[in-house]
Amino acid sequence: MKFVEEIVVEEFLPTFRSLLAERLRDRGLTQREVADLLGISQSAVSKYAHGEVERNETLLADQRLDELVERLADGLADGEMSTVQALAEAEVFVRHLEEGDLLAQLHEEAFPPLGEHGGTIAIHDPEGRVRQSEQVRSSIRRGLGILENTSGFAGLIPAVGSNLVECLPEATGIDDVAAVPGRILDVKGRASVPGDPEFGVSEHVASVLLMAREHGNDARATLNVAYEPDRVDTLEGDGYNAVEFDADADLDGAFGEVDGIAEADVLYQTGGFGVEPIVYLLGSDAPTVAELARDLV
Repeated sequence: MKFVEEIVVEEFLPTFRSLLAERLRDRGLTQREVADLLGISQSAVSKYAHGEVERNETLLADQRLDELVERLADGLADGEMSTVQALAEAEVFVRHLEEGDLLAQLHEEAFPPLGEHGGTIAIHDPEGRVRQSEQVRSSIRRGLGILENTSGFAGLIPAVGSNLVECLPEATGIDDVAAVPGRILDVKGRASVPGDPEFGVSEHVASVLLMAREHGNDARATLNVAYEPDRVDTLEGDGYNAVEFDADADLDGAFGEVDGIAEADVLYQTGGFGVEPIVYLLGSDAPTVAELARDLV
């Protein structure tokens, strides 16, 4: 009896790790940096780099594996992908290959009785929360990169600070929304991001996104910026649908009293008692709303 996990350990992992180690080294990472990212020793990285580890030729010839390794190497090297997301992406790829695909074929070759089974064995769900969560966090990082490299973005930040948030596809509460812990602040004319995106750390901006979705809007990300009448006029002039709501009412009541929430690209309120006027830019993901903010500068 031979388990498919043995095929993963014996055939896939040496091939995958050696390829990824090579691509990371090609991108200028040191042996120590590669070892830290992959969770292996420097001596193992050296063996991979010098071709001292046997690799599976069938896997090497698979274009999908090559594309995965390239994507992971790019993301890990430039910091846009966490090691958790890289692991999740690799896990999903492995599970796909295990179910009626390449690893299943290698498994059958190693354990011929499987050929008499006449079907595939469903093993794992490829769309788990870990993978989706890391994709959202990575998306926010890309959006933050756009904002941090946009000259003049700090001028859009309201006194209460900005936040860039994105939710999971089936979000139902604040814990399903990732955001910057604290707020993005204007520090001497530059946008200051206090930490890496986390889930459940935004209350108000996340609530605006969730309430918009509850009223039929399919946006998964939003960014709040300071309100200026000319700013809203510019957005509308560029073809974006802007909808005003009442800052003094609770969000459910405020959104329920106006039409067009479902079709809105922009939500805004012009202030109220102790409430700063704010514009909320909506979009399909964090980079999309960050690019919209860049166009406002």
